[in-house]
Amino acid sequence: MIHPAREDTICAIATPPGTGAIAIIRMSGNESLRICEQVFTPRNRRLKVSESPSHMVHFGNIVWGEEMIDEVLVSVFRQPHSYTGENAVEISCHGSVYIQQKIMELLISNGARTATPGEFTLRAFLNGKFDLSQAEAVADLIAASSRTAHDLALDQMRGGFSKKIGELRTRLLDFASLVELELDFSQEDVVFADRKELVKLLEEIKSEIMHLASSFSYGNVLKTGIPVAITGKPNVGKSTLLNAILNEERAIVSDIPGTTRDTIEDTIVVQNYAFRFIDTAGLRHSRDAIESEGIERTYEKIRQAKIVLYVFDVRDADGARFLNQFRVPGSGFQDVEEDLRLQTPDDKKFILIGNKSDLLEETPAHLKELLEEHCIFISAKRKENINLILERLVEEVREMHVQDTAVVSNVRHYEALLGAQKSAEAVLAGLSAGLPGDLISVDLRMALYHLGEITGQITTDDILGNIFGRFCIGK
Repeated sequence: MIHPAREDTICAIATPPGTGAIAIIRMSGNESLRICEQVFTPRNRRLKVSESPSHMVHFGNIVWGEEMIDEVLVSVFRQPHSYTGENAVEISCHGSVYIQQKIMELLISNGARTATPGEFTLRAFLNGKFDLSQAEAVADLIAASSRTAHDLALDQMRGGFSKKIGELRTRLLDFASLVELELDFSQEDVVFADRKELVKLLEEIKSEIMHLASSFSYGNVLKTGIPVAITGKPNVGKSTLLNAILNEERAIVSDIPGTTRDTIEDTIVVQNYAFRFIDTAGLRHSRDAIESEGIERTYEKIRQAKIVLYVFDVRDADGARFLNQFRVPGSGFQDVEEDLRLQTPDDKKFILIGNKSDLLEETPAHLKELLEEHCIFISAKRKENINLILERLVEEVREMHVQDTAVVSNVRHYEALLGAQKSAEAVLAGLSAGLPGDLISVDLRMALYHLGEITGQITTDDILGNIFGRFCIGK
C-alpha cells in the first residue's frame, strides 16, 4: 500500500520551509478536532473545538503544559465540507521555525502522524472530492510560473479535461455493454450493437482522442516553458543576446570564438507565456574535445526546441549566399537538416536574427532578401529591438494551437490517450475483418481502461504512489 490506513489523523506544515511572517499547519482525519482541542486554548473559554461548527475561525493560544507556545488562529472544517472530505483543522501561527516544530510535536504526541508527500490531496481523491486528473492539476497549479500555465492547470482542476474524457468513455461504455450482452446470448445469435453505428462512434471517438493527443506538444511546453534555442555560428552575439533578453549578465561574452562550450538556460515570462531560452555553443567544426562536446549538446537542444532563433552577423558580406543556403519554398530555410542536423524542420518555428546592426556602415546588399524572410535586425550589445524578438515569440506561440478545446499537458494523460487510440483502431480493424464479438470486446475493454486511467476510475497503488509522491508535503 502507498499510505497507512485512512483512519489515521495526519498533520504537516503547509507553508514553505524556513522563517516567515506566518506559517500554516494542517491536520486532517477523524481525530483532528479532538487533537486540536488538546493543545489549543481558545480566548473564549466556553468554546470547544470539537463542538465548533464548520468554517469557523477561532483565536487563542497553543499551550504545552503551562508553557504558551504561540497565539494562533484555528480554522475548523467539518466533513465532508473540507479539502480532504474529512474533519480538518488549519492552525495559522507565527513563522518561527521553533514554533512550527513545537506545534508539530504537540500534534504528534496527541495522536497525529506526519503526512506523506501529497497525502492530503490523495485523501481528497480517495474521498471523491475530485478525480485523478483534477488531483494532478493541483500540483500543476502550485508549480505554475506563468498565467497560461496557471489557466491550464485551473481549467483541468475545475474538471474541463475530465468532463471531455468522461463523455468519450460514457459513449464507448454504452456500446461496449451491448457487445458484452451479445456474448451472454451467443447461442441465440442475436445482435444488440449495430456494427455500423459502432464504427461511426469509434471513428468519432478516435478523431477526438487524436485531437486531444495532438494538443500535448502545445500544452506541455505551456506548462514547462516554451524551449527557445539561440543558435548560429561562433561570435555572432548569441550570448550577448541571451543577456539582453534576460536583462542580466547570465552568459560570458568574449570575442574569442568557442567561448560558450555548454548550453546555458534561463526562463522569463513574456505576456503570460513562459519562455525557456537556451544559449548554445557556436556551430562549427572544432578539434577541441570540450568545444566539440558543447556543439553536440547544441544539436540536441535544437532538436528539443520549439522555436529556434538563428543569429548571424548582419555585416556578413556573404549574406546573399547565406540566405540561398537556408531558404526553401514555404519554410524560409534550405539545408536546415544538414547545418542543424534536423530531419523534420517543419515541426519548429525559425526566426532569423541579424545582429550587430549598430556596426553597419552601409545598407547590406542582401537587405531585400532579409526583409522577405522577416528577419529581425538588432544590436544585442546595445539592447536595441530586443522587444521585437519577444513580440515575435509570442505571435509564434499563439499560432501553435487554437484554444477551442481541452488541452493535454500531462505526459501520463498523453500516453493513456495514445493507448486508447490504439485500442480504438484495433476495434475498427476487428469490425472490418468480421471478428466475433468476444475478440472485439477485448479491445473495447482496453480502450475503456486507458480512458479510465486518466480520471482514476481505473487505477493501482503504484500509479497513485507515483503521482502523489511528487507532491510537496502538506498538500
